[in-house]
Amino acid sequence: MGRRLVGELLRIHRGRLGLTQKEAGELLLVSESLFGAYERAERIPPIEFLKDADKGLDARGALIACVEMIDEEKYPPKYLDWVRLQRLAKIISGYEVMVVPGLFQTEAYTRALYVSRVPAYTEEEIERHVQARLERQGVLTRTPPPRLGYVVEEAALEREFGGPVVLKEQLLHLLECMRTLNHLTVQVMPNKRHTHAGLQGPMQLMSTEEGRNLVFVESQAGSTLISKPEHVNGLFDLFGMLRAQALTPWESAELIAKKVGQL
Repeated sequence: MGRRLVGELLRIHRGRLGLTQKEAGELLLVSESLFGAYERAERIPPIEFLKDADKGLDARGALIACVEMIDEEKYPPKYLDWVRLQRLAKIISGYEVMVVPGLFQTEAYTRALYVSRVPAYTEEEIERHVQARLERQGVLTRTPPPRLGYVVEEAALEREFGGPVVLKEQLLHLLECMRTLNHLTVQVMPNKRHTHAGLQGPMQLMSTEEGRNLVFVESQAGSTLISKPEHVNGLFDLFGMLRAQALTPWESAELIAKKVGQL
């Protein structure tokens, strides 16, 4: 497994430099316990840690070369290509009906989602999925950043995954993202809009630097990466209609703030 190879490489290069786990952790700005968990292959390290460790432990590219193997442990095969493309995407968009978009989820909210899954995940699986989702949020602060646009159903902002405290923290975090990320637009589809263009379900959309448009669709029956232009173009048009039918970004922020006040 990729994490076992990474753990062995961390042990070898740490030992070569004569460092303890505590000293290596201090060098790489992580706790001794977390560094030890990576070294023992108990936790899957994020990409940024691998980059820092490769440089800090003078691994000469050996740890960076493990990124693809680590990705394969974090994500389902059908989602892996999407994740890799998303890291470099020029435009990222989406329509969500059940949950707050993953790029803006707090750790507590994400954990509550995975804890509630049926059939249930093990604790190790929950931890792996939570950390993978949080790591993907690095795209928000990438240089240059992608343009981000989301339409979220009002009902998704009312569903108390983890309880009202977790939801309140999540909505406040979403508002902060909307306030501070100039490249982000979030619009709410109000419950009173009982008929609109998105009734066939959620979707994620992406445009690459090369001009390719892609759509990722998830359902109870599985997930699909759509790349054929004749299918993708229709879904991009549909998303444009959704944005026209939703509240404006300013109206959306007011509605979210109102829901925070009700919790």
